[in-house]
Amino acid sequence: MVKVKLKDGSIKEVEKGTSIIELAKQISEGLARVATVAIVNGQVKDLRYEIEEDCDLNILTFDSEDINGKKAYWHTTSHIMAQAIKRLFPNVKLAIGPSIDEGFYYDFDTEKPFTEENMTQIEEEMKKIIKEDLQIEKFVLPRDEAIKFMKEKDEPYKVELIEDLPEGEEISFYKQCEFTDLCAGPHLMSTGKVKSFKLLSSSGAYWRGSEKNKMLQRIYAISFPKASLLEEHLQLLEEAKQRDHRKIGKDLELFMTHELVGSGLPMYLPNGATVRRILERYILDKEVALGYKHVYTPSLANVELYKTSGHWDHYKDDMFPPMKMENEELVLRPMNCPHHMLIYKNKLHSYRDLPIRIGELAHDFRYEASGSVCGLERVRQMCQNDAHIFVRPDQIKSEIGEVIKLILSVYKDFGFENYKCRLSLRDKNDTEKYFDDDDMWNTAESQLRQILTELNVNFYEAEGEAAFYGPKLDIQIKTALGHDVTISTCQLDFLLPERFKLTYIGEDGKEHRPVVIHRAILGSLDRFMSFLIEETKGAFPTWLAPVQVQVLPIAEAHREYAYSVKEKLAKEGIRVEVDDRNEKIGYKIREAQLQKIPYMLIVGEKEIEQNAVGVRSRKDGDIGQMGINEFVEKITNEIKNYER
Repeated sequence: MVKVKLKDGSIKEVEKGTSIIELAKQISEGLARVATVAIVNGQVKDLRYEIEEDCDLNILTFDSEDINGKKAYWHTTSHIMAQAIKRLFPNVKLAIGPSIDEGFYYDFDTEKPFTEENMTQIEEEMKKIIKEDLQIEKFVLPRDEAIKFMKEKDEPYKVELIEDLPEGEEISFYKQCEFTDLCAGPHLMSTGKVKSFKLLSSSGAYWRGSEKNKMLQRIYAISFPKASLLEEHLQLLEEAKQRDHRKIGKDLELFMTHELVGSGLPMYLPNGATVRRILERYILDKEVALGYKHVYTPSLANVELYKTSGHWDHYKDDMFPPMKMENEELVLRPMNCPHHMLIYKNKLHSYRDLPIRIGELAHDFRYEASGSVCGLERVRQMCQNDAHIFVRPDQIKSEIGEVIKLILSVYKDFGFENYKCRLSLRDKNDTEKYFDDDDMWNTAESQLRQILTELNVNFYEAEGEAAFYGPKLDIQIKTALGHDVTISTCQLDFLLPERFKLTYIGEDGKEHRPVVIHRAILGSLDRFMSFLIEETKGAFPTWLAPVQVQVLPIAEAHREYAYSVKEKLAKEGIRVEVDDRNEKIGYKIREAQLQKIPYMLIVGEKEIEQNAVGVRSRKDGDIGQMGINEFVEKITNEIKNYER
């Protein structure tokens, strides 16, 4: 007998060789029906896995918090889709079909792209396969036999994958009736376990992501154990389309991209530049009021700078290649902390000088693959709202507290309420990603954990999410679409001060090493803008809107008055435009609404006679007539108070 410790801490004794699905049935027939996969001693295992020794076991379902429960479900559905396609189009070659964070895809080598009609055919065939409730069986083959097996099935992509596997690697296959696929698993027990699915889209995808390889056809899809869950997901996808910052950015003329400029290099149009300028001034003013000293540093640096900081060893794959110039190699910087270390080191500091807060709106560069760039969300050049605070050890707690206060103040201004704090720690086993110094890590992690506890900050811990040089506090905001995004971070760093030999003269007259707090409040301004666009659907609050007021003359005779209204508002610092096109007033109102302008001022004979404006709000509709001064007072108060 072997002892199995379950998630709730209870111990279950079973015979050696008992499979996980058999154990699930012993616990509960209901659990066995909905089980998808299991975690055995921290490793994902198939339900067919036989327990041979004492272990910790967590049986997952589709609804489990651990996403592996869903991924096994989605992976099985990807095989059902591949089987359907092979039945309908026998000459199609199989590539890969993994589960992803939201569903799955499968890549196929086919002569023609899949049409809408094909997608419908595939869905119908998938329904048949599910109804057949085919048992899914796993088997393994030696390397040579596996290659021979896939060659006999005329699946060249599978052969290539097997040939690339290291010697001694287990080569497993999953079979469901006539369909067999090379796969590491895990999978459900049968095709009938899948209840509801939808093919979402198809697109081209290069084999193994390389433009040098053949273009394949990729089908994205999703599946759920209930039709109601699928319906909810499809509604969420429709909502996501409406919130897509790339579409809104184009419609509202906020930014653009062009192939002649390059992938991941957006250009801000006047409206977008206005929003970004306001954000920059907003955060700079807050930081100046808190004693930050702002600097400008170059976007290029000698490679030796990043070798000194450690970024070259731990981050060079995300950096652009060096440029050789005369007797030095220059590189576009991925972040600006090494520059700030040198600014601190530029002069001698006393313990009385600390904390020293150095801030910058800095342009940084990341070597992102063309397939991963996305509008403003993921770019190759970004503007970081970055700062580094140099403190004595006794100042760490108070300064981190001040950073947290600043973050919460900003979130209040923007109306962010649904967020969580994550303490991001290193993965002790990943010595490539993280600087290898156990004492440094233990000190930094325990101090940050203790500080957050003492400050009564509610947080959860996440291993493997730290920066390479230290642990950090990440603020995870829940978006309107239910996703978690990281905007603000606060990182504790004992490493860079050591590598740059930073010092201050202590009260004892001796040299001491400062500690550095890295912090970003708005993070990347580009990403922050993409987040704001999607959260507001482009309907920015009045204080942030690129055009706050549009004056709409009813007829040609009212143009002169409209421009006089514009002049009065502009003198008060209000961003205002006039729509003097020869169009009907109803058309102008609809256009202004589509442009998400907070206020429309309609002017005609009646308004001219009474020195007034007809006020229409994006939020409240027709407000009625107001005197010009009355409206100016209303909107300026709204802007000053950040009313939303």
